[in-house]
Amino acid sequence: MKRRDFLKAVSLGAAALAMPRCAHTLHRNARGKKPNIIYIMLDELGYFELSCMGNKYLKTPNIDRTAAEGMRFTQALAGGPVCAPTRCVLMTGQHTGHATVRRNSQVWPMRAEDVTVAEVLKQAGYATGGFGKWGCGDRGTTGVPEKHGFDIFFGYYNQTHAHSFFPNYLVRNGEKVPLEGNTGDFYKGKQFSHYLIFDESMKFIRENKDRPFFCYCAWTPPHGRWGIPEDEPAWLQFKDKQWPSRDAKVYAAMVKMVDRQTGQIFALLKELEIDDNTIVFVCGDNGGRGGFNNFFDPNRHFRGQKGNLYEGGLRIPMIVRWPGRIKAGVVNDHLWYFPDVMPTLAELAGVEPPDNTDGISIVPTLLGRAAAGRRQKEHKFLYWEHREQVAVRMGNFKAVKPGRNKPFELYDLSKDIGEQNNIANEHPDILAKMKAYAKQSHTENLIGDVLDKEKRFKGHEFH
Repeated sequence: MKRRDFLKAVSLGAAALAMPRCAHTLHRNARGKKPNIIYIMLDELGYFELSCMGNKYLKTPNIDRTAAEGMRFTQALAGGPVCAPTRCVLMTGQHTGHATVRRNSQVWPMRAEDVTVAEVLKQAGYATGGFGKWGCGDRGTTGVPEKHGFDIFFGYYNQTHAHSFFPNYLVRNGEKVPLEGNTGDFYKGKQFSHYLIFDESMKFIRENKDRPFFCYCAWTPPHGRWGIPEDEPAWLQFKDKQWPSRDAKVYAAMVKMVDRQTGQIFALLKELEIDDNTIVFVCGDNGGRGGFNNFFDPNRHFRGQKGNLYEGGLRIPMIVRWPGRIKAGVVNDHLWYFPDVMPTLAELAGVEPPDNTDGISIVPTLLGRAAAGRRQKEHKFLYWEHREQVAVRMGNFKAVKPGRNKPFELYDLSKDIGEQNNIANEHPDILAKMKAYAKQSHTENLIGDVLDKEKRFKGHEFH
């Protein structure tokens, strides 16, 4: 289905409430309204970097409380092992064998015909706002968020630009917003970008409290090893710690800061009396980082890290909360990944997702079989590719091809979560099936267009 035809169909379907499987769910929403959706994605937050996961250095009481009041997933997986691809998968519901953006690049935009979850929700009557790192198309390309369903997007369009918390400018709906007093120094400046991004997130929620909204908080912390304001309360808590490096202390402060701000969002929802009709997702964007982050044990017993397709590069923290609709304090081992976000949010909004989605709605898992009106459907397999790497998950089995000239490895994650015991020779039939899935999942990578080269990000702009 062409993009134009799909959006027309979605619009008609939303008007007629033409999605029977959602009718019961929608009918029972608080106040009879479609739920507000807040999706908080923390850049590079490792699976074990929350105190509810046992981290002894990073205390996250607000996110911990979110888990206590909602559902925490043990087998939620990213769309990709690095920033831009995982965001494209999240937005389009297509895995990295089908999605447009499959690597980090300054000139690798989504195509004009790609349909995002923001477009689907907008057609269903939602206000749509994005705040933080976009990564799916720079200014002057076909991939900009304002052309893909966002009423407003404020932050960084290019993931390289997002490496600085004191940039010379941010971007609002394609236009530069100069940050006076910032020289491009990584460690100091007059305006700390994340404060501005957080304020815009809160402003959007306030301004749209009387209508359904989708607030996509793709916040940049705790990614990077750069600067933080000297008077930031979280920094004051960590700066004198006798830890291996300043970067480790800044990272801890970043985690503490976004935990505090997550708590502020929940306080705002209660203040506006919309808490009971708002579903909130809190997650990481890809696997944890190595290097100095190893001090915080981000991946613990998982093999690998950000950038590869072992569990350390893909497994993420994922918590979902909706008072009165999602049971509190549940730990769930349902296996799912970022392509599933598109059909899940579409179902919550009462509309159909695009027919090319690779995802499966997890509404039955979130709300229960009775509320959803059906059992939870499972994936036959999950798929990832990144540069010369390939991975396939089929139940507890995971096949990984770690490089172009390297053979597929096979692991049974139910017995070997650390992916240390390659059993490829013991199960040639299973591996053959998974290799066939990999082959059928890869398509030619057609990318979007650069429309105005002068608007593209240039690295020297924040140095």
